[in-house]
Amino acid sequence: MTTHAPRPHLEDSLSPRRVLASEPVYEGRIWDVRSDTFELAPGSEPLRRDFIEHPGAVAILPMDEQGRVLMLRQYRHPVGMDLWEIPAGLLDVDGESNLDAAARELAEEADLTASEWHVLVDFFTSPGSSSEAIRIYLARGLAEIPHHERHERTAEESEIEFAWVELDEAVAAVLDGRLHNPSAVVAVLAAAARRDAFEQLRPGDAPWPAHPAQR
Repeated sequence: MTTHAPRPHLEDSLSPRRVLASEPVYEGRIWDVRSDTFELAPGSEPLRRDFIEHPGAVAILPMDEQGRVLMLRQYRHPVGMDLWEIPAGLLDVDGESNLDAAARELAEEADLTASEWHVLVDFFTSPGSSSEAIRIYLARGLAEIPHHERHERTAEESEIEFAWVELDEAVAAVLDGRLHNPSAVVAVLAAAARRDAFEQLRPGDAPWPAHPAQR
Protein backbone atom coordinates (compact mmCIF):
# COMPACT_ATOMS: atom_id res chain seq x y z
CA MET A 1 0.00 0.00 0.00
CA THR A 2 1.40 3.37 -1.04
CA THR A 3 1.58 6.00 1.65
CA HIS A 4 1.56 9.70 0.92
CA ALA A 5 3.10 12.52 2.87
CA PRO A 6 0.62 14.95 4.44
CA ARG A 7 -0.43 17.68 2.07
CA PRO A 8 1.52 20.85 2.93
CA HIS A 9 -0.28 24.06 3.79
CA LEU A 10 -0.21 26.04 0.54
CA GLU A 11 1.16 29.34 1.74
CA ASP A 12 4.48 31.07 1.14
CA SER A 13 6.41 31.83 4.32
CA LEU A 14 9.27 34.03 5.44
CA SER A 15 12.61 32.20 5.52
CA PRO A 16 15.32 34.35 7.07
CA ARG A 17 18.86 33.23 6.32
CA ARG A 18 22.10 34.53 7.79
CA VAL A 19 23.36 37.37 5.58
CA LEU A 20 27.14 37.62 5.78
CA ALA A 21 27.56 40.68 3.58
CA SER A 22 25.32 43.06 1.66
CA GLU A 23 26.46 45.87 -0.61
CA PRO A 24 25.04 48.01 -3.41
CA VAL A 25 26.74 47.46 -6.76
CA TYR A 26 24.62 49.87 -8.80
CA GLU A 27 22.38 52.79 -7.86
CA GLY A 28 19.79 53.80 -10.44
CA ARG A 29 17.07 56.41 -10.77
CA ILE A 30 14.26 54.02 -9.77
CA TRP A 31 15.91 50.83 -8.49
CA ASP A 32 19.32 49.62 -7.36
CA VAL A 33 21.26 46.39 -7.73
CA ARG A 34 22.44 44.78 -4.48
CA SER A 35 24.84 41.90 -3.89
CA ASP A 36 24.19 39.66 -0.87
CA THR A 37 26.35 36.86 0.51
CA PHE A 38 24.39 34.45 2.73
CA GLU A 39 24.21 30.93 4.17
CA LEU A 40 21.43 28.45 3.48
CA ALA A 41 22.30 26.70 6.77
CA PRO A 42 24.77 27.50 9.55
CA GLY A 43 28.28 26.62 8.43
CA SER A 44 27.26 25.88 4.84
CA GLU A 45 29.17 27.19 1.83
CA PRO A 46 28.28 30.88 1.41
CA LEU A 47 26.27 31.85 -1.66
CA ARG A 48 26.36 35.19 -3.45
CA ARG A 49 23.39 36.60 -5.33
CA ASP A 50 22.92 39.91 -7.13
CA PHE A 51 19.35 41.21 -7.36
CA ILE A 52 17.33 44.30 -8.21
CA GLU A 53 16.29 46.15 -5.07
CA HIS A 54 12.88 47.53 -5.98
CA PRO A 55 10.42 49.72 -4.01
CA GLY A 56 7.44 47.69 -5.20
CA ALA A 57 4.32 48.83 -6.99
CA VAL A 58 0.56 48.79 -7.06
CA ALA A 59 -1.74 48.08 -10.00
CA ILE A 60 -5.47 48.57 -10.38
CA LEU A 61 -8.12 46.69 -12.34
CA PRO A 62 -10.95 49.22 -12.78
CA MET A 63 -14.34 47.54 -13.34
CA ASP A 64 -17.52 49.38 -14.30
CA GLU A 65 -21.13 48.52 -13.43
CA GLN A 66 -21.42 46.33 -16.55
CA GLY A 67 -18.46 44.22 -15.46
CA ARG A 68 -16.12 45.62 -18.11
CA VAL A 69 -12.49 46.31 -17.25
CA LEU A 70 -10.39 49.28 -18.30
CA MET A 71 -7.23 48.53 -20.28
CA LEU A 72 -4.50 51.03 -21.18
CA ARG A 73 -2.22 50.83 -24.20
CA GLN A 74 1.31 52.13 -23.55
CA TYR A 75 4.75 51.87 -25.17
CA ARG A 76 7.36 49.87 -23.21
CA HIS A 77 10.86 50.45 -24.50
CA PRO A 78 12.73 47.42 -23.01
CA VAL A 79 10.49 45.06 -25.02
CA GLY A 80 9.89 47.45 -27.92
CA MET A 81 6.12 46.95 -27.88
CA ASP A 82 2.85 48.78 -27.25
CA LEU A 83 1.30 46.76 -24.42
CA TRP A 84 -2.26 46.62 -23.15
CA GLU A 85 -1.95 47.08 -19.40
CA ILE A 86 -3.85 48.26 -16.34
CA PRO A 87 -3.13 51.42 -14.32
CA ALA A 88 -0.04 50.94 -12.15
CA GLY A 89 2.78 52.79 -10.47
CA LEU A 90 5.66 52.64 -8.02
CA LEU A 91 5.46 52.82 -4.25
CA ASP A 92 7.90 55.71 -4.24
CA VAL A 93 6.17 58.36 -2.13
CA ASP A 94 7.35 58.46 1.50
CA GLY A 95 4.54 57.91 4.00
CA GLU A 96 1.94 57.03 1.37
CA SER A 97 -0.13 53.93 2.09
CA ASN A 98 -0.52 51.17 -0.51
CA LEU A 99 -4.19 52.05 -0.99
CA ASP A 100 -3.49 55.78 -1.30
CA ALA A 101 -0.83 55.00 -3.91
CA ALA A 102 -3.35 52.95 -5.86
CA ALA A 103 -5.93 55.75 -5.73
CA ARG A 104 -3.30 58.22 -6.91
CA GLU A 105 -2.25 56.03 -9.82
CA LEU A 106 -5.87 55.43 -10.85
CA ALA A 107 -6.41 59.17 -10.95
CA GLU A 108 -3.15 59.97 -12.77
CA GLU A 109 -3.31 57.23 -15.40
CA ALA A 110 -7.04 56.70 -15.91
CA ASP A 111 -8.70 59.96 -14.76
CA LEU A 112 -10.89 57.96 -12.37
CA THR A 113 -11.78 57.70 -8.70
CA ALA A 114 -13.25 54.61 -7.02
CA SER A 115 -15.47 54.18 -3.96
CA GLU A 116 -14.99 50.40 -3.58
CA TRP A 117 -11.53 48.89 -3.16
CA HIS A 118 -10.51 45.24 -2.68
CA VAL A 119 -7.16 43.50 -2.85
CA LEU A 120 -7.36 41.20 -5.86
CA VAL A 121 -3.94 39.50 -5.66
CA ASP A 122 -0.31 40.00 -4.54
CA PHE A 123 2.68 38.65 -6.44
CA PHE A 124 6.43 38.95 -7.03
CA THR A 125 7.34 39.79 -10.61
CA SER A 126 10.63 37.86 -10.73
CA PRO A 127 11.67 36.60 -7.27
CA GLY A 128 14.85 34.97 -8.57
CA SER A 129 16.30 38.32 -9.60
CA SER A 130 14.26 41.15 -8.07
CA SER A 131 12.60 42.12 -4.78
CA GLU A 132 9.74 43.80 -6.69
CA ALA A 133 6.35 43.05 -5.15
CA ILE A 134 3.09 44.13 -6.77
CA ARG A 135 -0.35 44.40 -5.19
CA ILE A 136 -3.29 44.45 -7.58
CA TYR A 137 -6.53 46.10 -6.51
CA LEU A 138 -10.03 45.70 -7.87
CA ALA A 139 -11.55 49.18 -8.08
CA ARG A 140 -15.31 49.66 -8.49
CA GLY A 141 -17.78 52.44 -7.92
CA LEU A 142 -15.93 54.48 -10.52
CA ALA A 143 -16.36 58.17 -11.31
CA GLU A 144 -14.59 60.38 -13.84
CA ILE A 145 -12.36 63.20 -12.62
CA PRO A 146 -13.39 66.59 -14.08
CA HIS A 147 -11.18 67.66 -16.98
CA HIS A 148 -9.79 70.71 -15.17
CA GLU A 149 -8.60 68.53 -12.26
CA ARG A 150 -6.88 65.80 -14.29
CA HIS A 151 -3.20 64.96 -14.07
CA GLU A 152 -1.09 66.06 -17.05
CA ARG A 153 0.55 62.93 -18.44
CA THR A 154 4.03 63.22 -20.00
CA ALA A 155 6.60 61.06 -21.84
CA GLU A 156 5.27 57.57 -22.65
CA GLU A 157 2.16 58.21 -20.56
CA SER A 158 1.15 61.02 -22.90
CA GLU A 159 0.40 58.37 -25.55
CA ILE A 160 -1.88 56.23 -23.37
CA GLU A 161 -4.98 54.89 -25.11
CA PHE A 162 -8.01 53.50 -23.26
CA ALA A 163 -10.45 50.67 -23.94
CA TRP A 164 -13.30 49.24 -21.90
CA VAL A 165 -13.24 45.48 -22.44
CA GLU A 166 -15.56 42.63 -21.44
CA LEU A 167 -13.83 40.47 -18.85
CA ASP A 168 -14.26 37.31 -20.94
CA GLU A 169 -12.70 39.09 -23.91
CA ALA A 170 -9.69 40.03 -21.77
CA VAL A 171 -9.36 36.44 -20.52
CA ALA A 172 -9.38 35.16 -24.12
CA ALA A 173 -6.68 37.68 -25.05
CA VAL A 174 -4.49 36.40 -22.19
CA LEU A 175 -4.95 32.72 -23.05
CA ASP A 176 -4.45 33.35 -26.77
CA GLY A 177 -1.06 34.96 -26.03
CA ARG A 178 -2.16 38.45 -27.09
CA LEU A 179 -1.55 40.15 -23.72
CA HIS A 180 1.87 40.11 -22.05
CA ASN A 181 1.96 42.68 -19.25
CA PRO A 182 2.26 40.64 -16.02
CA SER A 183 -0.03 42.79 -13.89
CA ALA A 184 -2.73 42.76 -16.58
CA VAL A 185 -2.45 38.99 -17.06
CA VAL A 186 -2.61 38.25 -13.32
CA ALA A 187 -5.43 40.75 -12.72
CA VAL A 188 -7.64 39.53 -15.54
CA LEU A 189 -7.33 35.85 -14.61
CA ALA A 190 -7.81 36.55 -10.89
CA ALA A 191 -10.91 38.66 -11.55
CA ALA A 192 -12.37 35.94 -13.75
CA ALA A 193 -11.77 33.36 -11.03
CA ARG A 194 -13.49 35.51 -8.38
CA ARG A 195 -16.17 37.23 -10.47
CA ASP A 196 -19.02 35.75 -8.40
CA ALA A 197 -17.44 36.46 -5.03
CA PHE A 198 -15.76 39.87 -5.13
CA GLU A 199 -17.05 40.70 -1.65
CA GLN A 200 -14.96 37.83 -0.26
CA LEU A 201 -11.74 39.51 -1.39
CA ARG A 202 -9.49 41.17 1.17
CA PRO A 203 -10.33 44.80 2.00
CA GLY A 204 -8.35 47.50 0.28
CA ASP A 205 -6.41 48.37 3.44
CA ALA A 206 -5.35 44.76 4.17
CA PRO A 207 -1.75 44.41 5.43
CA TRP A 208 0.94 43.25 3.02
CA PRO A 209 3.51 41.33 5.11
CA ALA A 210 5.10 39.62 2.09
CA HIS A 211 6.38 42.92 0.71
CA PRO A 212 10.10 42.99 1.59
CA ALA A 213 9.93 46.61 2.74
CA GLN A 214 6.73 46.14 4.81
CA ARG A 215 7.71 43.22 7.04
